[in-house]
Amino acid sequence: MNKAIKDNCCSRNEAKAVANTEAKAEGRTKERSSEEYKDLVNRLSRIEGQIRGLKRMVEEGAYCPDILNQSAAASAALSSFNRVLMSNHIKSCVIDDVRAGNDETVDELLGILQKLMK
Repeated sequence: MNKAIKDNCCSRNEAKAVANTEAKAEGRTKERSSEEYKDLVNRLSRIEGQIRGLKRMVEEGAYCPDILNQSAAASAALSSFNRVLMSNHIKSCVIDDVRAGNDETVDELLGILQKLMK
């Protein structure tokens, strides 16, 4: 990875880092505002609760359409999380990197978009 991208976009503040496995392996992290951090963690906590609820429904033998409705809600919540995270990433890292002439970030973004649109 281009050192300029690493230096411009991301910091080494691991206490506030919410990084994916690949980024963590490369030593990249993202410092987030406390508001952004709280929003993302709250969204994930709600999704986690929905998933636990799905598991409980299956364990208790709930009616299939009821489980499917809950699964659709969890899926929509995860999609919403992805949209918020992507928006924050584009508004910060991507814009900063493009302005600095680091076009590799655009290729990285396109790869992520392809994964999300499968």
